[in-house]
Amino acid sequence: MNTKTISIFIGIVIIISGGAFYGGMKYGESKGGTANLFRQNFQNLSDEQRQQISQGGTGVMGNRTSSGLSGEVIAKDEQSLTLKAQDDSSKIVFFSDSTKILKTIEGSVDDIGIGKQIMISGTQNSDGSYTAQTIQER
Repeated sequence: MNTKTISIFIGIVIIISGGAFYGGMKYGESKGGTANLFRQNFQNLSDEQRQQISQGGTGVMGNRTSSGLSGEVIAKDEQSLTLKAQDDSSKIVFFSDSTKILKTIEGSVDDIGIGKQIMISGTQNSDGSYTAQTIQER
């Protein structure tokens, strides 16, 4: 192949690639795209639900309410922690053998001590306490 043929071939590939990219973008826009779908669903939420999402608060996963919580451990026993939240309130957090304790490396409940900053991921119970799915040291 000579230089002219190679140049023509490269030009055709660039034109086809550009057209395919443009067509894909237009097709994605016509289907709404992920960002548009999120925006539509967000607009359908109540003001309270939007505020909770914006603040990183509770959300709904199926029939369970999921919540994140962080703060300082102020008490600890065999099955629960008491956490001083960022708003100076205290929260009770229950854990079990299936609760994952996360650090840079996987840890155990013994790694959590009074005065440690932690973040909880789990469910809020009807009495205001929490059941932890994961506890992460901050």
